[in-house]
Amino acid sequence: MARIVMKFGGTSVADMDRIRNVARHVKREVDAGHEVAVVVSAMSGKTNELVSWTRDASPMHDAREYDAVVASGEQVTSGLLAIALQHIGINARSWQGWQIPIRTDNAHGAARILEIDGTELIRRFGEGQVAVIAGFQGLGPDNRIATLGRGGSDTSAVAIAAAVKADRCDIYTDVDGVYTTDPRIEPKARRLKKVAFEEMLEMASLGAKVLQVRSVELAMVHKVRTFVRSSFEDPDAPGMGDLLNPPGTLICDEDEIVEQEVVTGIAYAKDEAQISLRRLADRPGVSAAIFGPLAEAHINVDMIVQNISEDGSKTDMTFTVPSTDVDKAMKVLSDAKDKIGYDVIQTESGLVKVSVIGIGMRSHAGVAASAFRALAEKGINIKAITTSEIKISILIDGAYAELAVRTLHSVYGLDKS
Repeated sequence: MARIVMKFGGTSVADMDRIRNVARHVKREVDAGHEVAVVVSAMSGKTNELVSWTRDASPMHDAREYDAVVASGEQVTSGLLAIALQHIGINARSWQGWQIPIRTDNAHGAARILEIDGTELIRRFGEGQVAVIAGFQGLGPDNRIATLGRGGSDTSAVAIAAAVKADRCDIYTDVDGVYTTDPRIEPKARRLKKVAFEEMLEMASLGAKVLQVRSVELAMVHKVRTFVRSSFEDPDAPGMGDLLNPPGTLICDEDEIVEQEVVTGIAYAKDEAQISLRRLADRPGVSAAIFGPLAEAHINVDMIVQNISEDGSKTDMTFTVPSTDVDKAMKVLSDAKDKIGYDVIQTESGLVKVSVIGIGMRSHAGVAASAFRALAEKGINIKAITTSEIKISILIDGAYAELAVRTLHSVYGLDKS
């Protein structure tokens, strides 16, 4: 017997037929004798609809009331799934975040989980009851519903798995695992059997959409073994009930991966923009003058490149931000021009960041050189580069995104079985 947390996303619970299919997946684990908690998202498209209604009511709405509205999508799904489970003879009940409770901070709309008391859930497991939990939500210190931001149901699931000391957390989605790159771009992309937490964290933060970044962070901190699985596979197909190695991709500690590949995957992020500040005085505090106001405006800065003049008196500072934040960033920098002291500000949009990721890069030389050589042979110009122990990120023109992904996927042998 094991304790399992199962999470189902919006496409997996999009209508009643799919909710009934989810109930079959849950029944399989219950029939195997496992203790089960299920975390659900809102039905596909429902959160967008609720957000739209909130904004239509008032563009400058109260964030606490926003949370009260958008959290209702998960409440509906959890109730419907509990009813569907009861209909097929399973002892189940729905739980809202505040009933457990899942304690969060006070950042309504983007709250962070502070604590989960799993005592009552564990007691109910002992009685053979399945907990069907509304994801994406918790209880703030003001005693109001607080939501965790987009993708927050993944975070809910991993946090609950850690709180109840689950043997594993299964994230069911519309894909059957984590691939070496996006199969829509490279048909030769392969499903990975295992991915280390650190690799998945990089892949999620660099554009892979399979898992939400905060959920991977939590899984890594609490060492929650996490499987990415497809909810659209037949719940009763051979191997679906395998306790140790079900179909899908296991996100786990690096120690569980016996033979590490040099490169695990290629991720990409579209709609990057580059901002360059020209001829700044090269003095202490200039970087703080630039990036401090951007941070206060909640603008996420990524790749940073600094070029210093020959005499060391002037410097150029170039960095990237999401394209959606360019106008906001330009206003912040314009307001701070006197303090920063730049001569010219330039922007370029429509860029793509392509990243090579793999824990094996720590012990292998020449990984970056292979990437640069392969891209040069394809005539792809590199605008900026950043590296860490396990990743290389390259900024290029958006028109070359698919060619770059396919080229790098091939040069590291990821298209070979």
